[in-house]
Amino acid sequence: MSIRWTYAFVDRPAVGFGAACDFWTAVTGTRLSELRGDQGEFVTLLPESGDACVKVQGVADGPGGAHLDFSVEDVAGFVKDALRTGADLVADHGDWAVLRSPAGQLFCAVPWSGESRRPPVVHGSRLDQVCLDLPPSNYDAEVAFWTALLPEWESRPGSLPEFHVLRPPAGLPIRILLQRLGEERPTSAHLDLACADIDATRTEHEALGAALVHRGAHWRVLRDPAGGVYCLTGRDPETGGLPG
Repeated sequence: MSIRWTYAFVDRPAVGFGAACDFWTAVTGTRLSELRGDQGEFVTLLPESGDACVKVQGVADGPGGAHLDFSVEDVAGFVKDALRTGADLVADHGDWAVLRSPAGQLFCAVPWSGESRRPPVVHGSRLDQVCLDLPPSNYDAEVAFWTALLPEWESRPGSLPEFHVLRPPAGLPIRILLQRLGEERPTSAHLDLACADIDATRTEHEALGAALVHRGAHWRVLRDPAGGVYCLTGRDPETGGLPG
């Protein structure tokens, strides 16, 4: 089943939905679509050029995080493939569905609407990756699940032993990083931005209300004004690859 487009979702508690929208439109150089959903809890971030690939959701319970939407021509077929590969069906909405991976990560299958043009790099950075944070007991099975579900994506070990990368075919805007944590805790997910200069981007984000949480060798962990944690990574914003 070919994936025709991907969306990264910024999931934040409903009380912080407005703050999340203000922050993420600023750092991605986008504007908000009209609100959708029964409670106005969904919105798309519309770029100046290219097709949207980031959305924001206000969640009623929990701290939020991130998830992926896979846009396909045959939602029912994708759901069938996902269930056969090991996913669970959480909700069937007819023309779209919510699923759960073996490790507990939610993702959605949605109909493709013709998206094909990746948005440009903005301010030297690009939101291009959803990272799944996995307890050691689930890591290997989760790598196997996503590799089987996305056979057209390049699946390979990352730059460190605790990372595994799923790189999409050319033109798709969002890739997946699987990270093996050093402790047993529930699966979660966060967003990563590829940055030409991570500290220049960090300074810009801090001016918009983000706070530095951790400084790594080639990454920075920040918290946005809505309380969500995300990472700035030293990768090429055009290709998503590591420098050199």
